[in-house]
Amino acid sequence: MSLKRIIAASVLALTSFTAQAEEQTVRIATEGAYAPWNFSAPNGTLQGFEMDLAKVLCERMSVRCEIVAQNWDGIIPALTARKYDAIMAAVSVTPKRQEVIAFSKPYAAGINGFAVLADSPLANMPGTGESYSLDTQETAAKARIAEMAKVMKGTATGVQGSTTASTFMDTYFNGVVNLKEYKSTEEHNFDLMNGRLDAVLANATVLAAALEKPDMKGAKLSGPLFSGGVFGVIAVGLRKEDAELKAKFDAAITSAVADGTVRDLSMKWFKVDVSPRS
Repeated sequence: MSLKRIIAASVLALTSFTAQAEEQTVRIATEGAYAPWNFSAPNGTLQGFEMDLAKVLCERMSVRCEIVAQNWDGIIPALTARKYDAIMAAVSVTPKRQEVIAFSKPYAAGINGFAVLADSPLANMPGTGESYSLDTQETAAKARIAEMAKVMKGTATGVQGSTTASTFMDTYFNGVVNLKEYKSTEEHNFDLMNGRLDAVLANATVLAAALEKPDMKGAKLSGPLFSGGVFGVIAVGLRKEDAELKAKFDAAITSAVADGTVRDLSMKWFKVDVSPRS
């Protein structure tokens, strides 16, 4: 073998070795307490729609991913402190959050609703069984909300703090209900079932999953489902300076939405399609 070929082969081998040694590891944080989006299984593993989707996205980005659990109230500060590289925890894109972090293209739409006790005066609020987009049906949605406000006046409603549910209640029910914020949906569901709340507002897929459990027997969805507006879309949270990583997530999400992978995972975990609408 000529010296030139030996040098070329050596360079190729070194390049291959370096590429393997420098394989990118992306650490993704999730809450682990927001079933069926993300939750801790009895065996201690993190599971759910977002965990399955994260695996797909990481494969398409050709990176190795590590999933870590992080309490909701510290999930964005820990990202900016570089404790991990991305967030997949049903984080809705909002103007306030965009001041602090960047977001990928959306991988899901946020659909929210109220849960109440089946034997309460709120069991059949106006609009039960209906759905409204705050983007395309704002006038009709506001009219229905005005009707709901009359029956909800003075009641105690629980939401998870620092979420779009909290923003929705502040926007449309400010001064109407006694709003109580909780660290997790599990906590406000517990207070609902124990009579300390009259209603809770959360992602409808999360409530639907909770209502199937024995400890939520006697509760039901009431009132319309709302999407768009303050609920926005759900995307991967990233540091603003990580433009290259954002581009990788954007490309992977675009392909996963286009080929139906997101739809399939949505049907598996939610029984409804929450794929983002173009």
